[in-house]
Amino acid sequence: MTQLFILLAQSVTGAVITIIALLLVAAIIGYFTAWLYAKSVYTPVIKGLETDKANLNNKVEGLTDDVKKLNGKVDKLSEKISKLEEEIEEKDKDIRRLKKPKK
Repeated sequence: MTQLFILLAQSVTGAVITIIALLLVAAIIGYFTAWLYAKSVYTPVIKGLETDKANLNNKVEGLTDDVKKLNGKVDKLSEKISKLEEEIEEKDKDIRRLKKPKK
């Protein structure tokens, strides 16, 4: 067993295998460290954004209710306008009838 390590240590193949193994270990350590860093940095940011989103959704619901109320008022006012226009037409007819000379 010891002879195998000596042969690997003395050969180019052994050096390549060692380098590749060390690079893989370094990559794993780097990936894990970056993941922990990103998690620690972006977790509070994500929580803040989720809170903002919830607040904005509540505001949107409130604005939707306001829009419904305003649409109701617009409908009522449109009805009043149409009634007033009918009254105006009737008054115009009355005025025209009164302006006609009697024969």
